[in-house]
Amino acid sequence: MSDTLRDQLMGLGFKPAPKPERKNDGPRRDGRPQSKGGAGNGKPQHAGKGEHKPGERRAHGNGGPGKAGQHRGQGHGQAPRKPRTAEEMDLAKAYAIRAQREKEERIETERLKQEEARQRREAKVKLEELLKDKGLNAEAADIARHFPYGGKIKRIYVTAEQLKALNAGELGVVQLNGRYLLVTAEVLAQSEAVFAASVALKVDPNAPAEDDPYADPQYQVPDDLVW
Repeated sequence: MSDTLRDQLMGLGFKPAPKPERKNDGPRRDGRPQSKGGAGNGKPQHAGKGEHKPGERRAHGNGGPGKAGQHRGQGHGQAPRKPRTAEEMDLAKAYAIRAQREKEERIETERLKQEEARQRREAKVKLEELLKDKGLNAEAADIARHFPYGGKIKRIYVTAEQLKALNAGELGVVQLNGRYLLVTAEVLAQSEAVFAASVALKVDPNAPAEDDPYADPQYQVPDDLVW
């Protein structure tokens, strides 16, 4: 309607029609919807009693957030371990008993080994004192008397008279610190009582001659033969 027609109508007593009210539930110019509840400032209203804030999980039961976390941990953790059967328990017990027994045996074996080593040391000290100035080895000896000892063939040089006495059991050979000493039968018996392993050659005069093939001089090994 043109301004001239509006003026003519207003002159006749007509009033312009009222403008319609603007609704608040429409979209705002910035693209965000108007908040409901009459606040109109875009701020979220506070949650009332019984309501929960955004992002807050509802706790199960009467407990607080801590208990809820415990329930979550139990739900997402490993499954509870099944109890062992009687057969598994018996087997585990048997293994434990055997392991303990083996440990005790190892300890006992080590103890016996150390005790044996101690006894050997003490016996060697006594044997050394016993054999002091008792050796009958002669510098002029030129006959090699061979004998088995320690899994090998050993030898000691004697004179002709000493060879006869040795084969008759009147003399004997004792090993001390890697040396072989010719001693009397009495000293040989004492040495055997102190440390039996030291006796290298002990001839039994009543034994058959074939038991000791090295007793006869004709069976003596030449000196240039290395054993």
